Amino acid sequence: MSNRISSLSEPFIRRPVATTLLTIGIALAGIVAFGLLPISALPQVDYPTISVGASLPGASPETMATSVATPLERQLGRIAGVTEMTSSSAQGSTRITLQFDLSRDIDGAARDVQAALNAALAQLPSVPTNPTYRKANPADAPILILALTSKTLSTGQIYDAASSVVAQKISQVQGVGQATVGGATSPAVRVDVNPTALNKYGIALDTVRITLANANANRPKGFIEEGDKHWQIYTNDQTTLDSNEYKDMVVAWKDGAAVRLSDVANVTDSVQDVRNLGLFNGQPAVLIIINKQPNANVIQTIDRIMALLPQLRAAIPADIRIDIALDRTTTIRASLRDVETTLIIAVILVILVVFVFLRSWRATLIPAVAVPVSLIGTFSIMYLAGYSLDILSLMALTVATGFVVDDAVVVLENISRHIEAGMPRMDAVLLGAREVGFTVLSMSLSLIAVFIPILLMGGLTGRYFREFSVTLSVAIVVSLLVSLTTTPMMCSRLLRHEAQRPELEYGRGKFFTHSERVFKRMLAAYERTLGWALTRPLLMMFILLVTVCLNVYLYIIVPKGFFPTEDTGVLVGGVQADQSISFQLMSRKMVDFMNIVKSDPAVNNVAGFTGGGQRNGGFMFVALKPLAQRGISADGVISRLRKKLSDVAGAQLFLQPAQDIRVGGRQSNSAYQYTLQSDSLDDLRAWQDKIREAFMNMPELADVNSDAAAKGLETALTFDRATAARLGVTTQAIDNVLNDAFSQRTASTIYTALNQYFVIMEVAPQFLQSPESLKEIYVKSTSGNMVPLAAFASYGFSTTPLAVNHQGQFVSTTISFNLADGVSL
Repeated sequence: MSNRISSLSEPFIRRPVATTLLTIGIALAGIVAFGLLPISALPQVDYPTISVGASLPGASPETMATSVATPLERQLGRIAGVTEMTSSSAQGSTRITLQFDLSRDIDGAARDVQAALNAALAQLPSVPTNPTYRKANPADAPILILALTSKTLSTGQIYDAASSVVAQKISQVQGVGQATVGGATSPAVRVDVNPTALNKYGIALDTVRITLANANANRPKGFIEEGDKHWQIYTNDQTTLDSNEYKDMVVAWKDGAAVRLSDVANVTDSVQDVRNLGLFNGQPAVLIIINKQPNANVIQTIDRIMALLPQLRAAIPADIRIDIALDRTTTIRASLRDVETTLIIAVILVILVVFVFLRSWRATLIPAVAVPVSLIGTFSIMYLAGYSLDILSLMALTVATGFVVDDAVVVLENISRHIEAGMPRMDAVLLGAREVGFTVLSMSLSLIAVFIPILLMGGLTGRYFREFSVTLSVAIVVSLLVSLTTTPMMCSRLLRHEAQRPELEYGRGKFFTHSERVFKRMLAAYERTLGWALTRPLLMMFILLVTVCLNVYLYIIVPKGFFPTEDTGVLVGGVQADQSISFQLMSRKMVDFMNIVKSDPAVNNVAGFTGGGQRNGGFMFVALKPLAQRGISADGVISRLRKKLSDVAGAQLFLQPAQDIRVGGRQSNSAYQYTLQSDSLDDLRAWQDKIREAFMNMPELADVNSDAAAKGLETALTFDRATAARLGVTTQAIDNVLNDAFSQRTASTIYTALNQYFVIMEVAPQFLQSPESLKEIYVKSTSGNMVPLAAFASYGFSTTPLAVNHQGQFVSTTISFNLADGVSL
């Protein structure tokens, strides 16, 4: 058995050149792999998540939940591997988030999602665009935000460039899951109809809509051929994105005179949805919010986008400026540099400790080579395994520094012992390597065995720490290889017998004399304390028992959690205002919040937007200055801002640090979520109020809020069906006229070479100020007469939900909260 073990090291000892080349090869492979390894904050472990979006302009949240979300959920819920399905339906939009099992391939899941969407189309109402999906988790913090501003162009023109050029090119970048354009909408021709003028002429709203729809036919016309000539037929059936082309359109003829669109409406060049606002450091802006795909590398994805920016700047109007509002990689790169520095310091300290105790530069040179080679060689295996340079993998290498030096020191000390005893150097190396070969192997295997439970762990925790345990185990294996090959070979060339050592190194020099005196004192002190302990066994057992009990107590009281709160240098905030708030007032609240946040000395940039489906809310993204400049943690910044933000009446801004680990696909305004589910919407609303109130009374919790929004104002129009039938008014006609009047209805599509734009129809702004405007609305009967709504309908006021949420097959609501300052989970 011993011969087999000695044969493992002997060929490497007797062939120093080959062993040196092998060592250099291991080091070079690791150096090359280090440059190829991707960089990230944590191992690339994300639940495969897909977000599905559908829209139906003008529809209420309840209509979206019942007619759009429910049919989609029935089809999407049949997909294999779905672990969580949540949906949120707001005014005119529905978003369904599907989270899959960790083992599910996201590309395969995306194909299943598309098939389910195709199957659900027959069950959906007539929607302007088919439902779409994105391979991104909407609850994740964005990795990059671009802010587009201009001093000369309108936000609609900026949005056009952002959505047509910038967002499309960024969406094509590998690793990008979604590039959302917010803060504005695309340019459009807006037709603000005056219902009083329409009534004077006896013209129905749907007549105006049909006129606008017919203005853009864009249908095939054919061609003419004669002999060797070919003529393509062209007509001016298309209008352009110019309001002047619409003003003279004839809507109807009355008493032989033409009633033109300008007689009954105000036609302007505007945007598709006027109820949108984007801000960057207080200035109007269009924001491009970029989320990564699950398991995509953050650093590589952002580097690809940054390399694309010069091309994008050249492709859009020169008046548009693109600023980096938020870059998630700043703190990632800084934290990795700190960990790398820690790793280098750990290696240097280990080598210095070895030198202090061995007091020989020749002996110290051996572990000084073995330790770096073992760590560097690990990079090549990491590259082959698809790992990244992240906090956990580098932490594993830092921990491994203390392990890998042990193998080299064991071999070195055993060989040195035989040389000190007078044995010839080569014989001492062969004998020493043979004696400890099996010992080193057993030491390494026992260390690796410690991490086997981590390798067998399942779920998200196991996936994250698998890279840590594998990297550490690989470093130990590489160290074992180096200790059985390179270390004994170097011992055979570098170690000397004491009689052969130079007087400067091993004579009675000051360093040797002083260190020898110190070591003898340490040894004597150790002998005295050891003797004292051995003569008092009962006391030692009592101390052991106290130590065990103390550790149990400390384990109980030490704060516990999945992962500590990270200071990523990014704050994500959700604005929640009174449910009856108007867009105009909401815009002012957003400006007030942004001014307060921007005035904090720790804040670098602030970007935010409101509008669209967020009728009483908005989002804010805060980029903090580097930690060295601000001198306060992200939680400290939030605590400092919390009191100032509370001065804004009628709205709240909930800030939380963006985290690299995000579990779940449901957005919330705080770090922790408590979800309630029920098959009864009334029961759910009753209990969520009670639980939320109980949470708010707990001093351990802060920023308690809920995504339940059931108290929006509603104008309930009730019509007498018998009277309406007698007057020849159908239910469909009533819905159509209300849609034409109050929902920013898309009346026509303008086709251009690069994009499609819309003609938006709505009553003039002065008729949107009060429900009294319903008295000005007339419905065209089946006989062609104009019938006022007041003839068969009345209206009252009530409350209505601004959002309806589903989780699985149940209605649900989420109460979210943060921990109060000084409170741990």
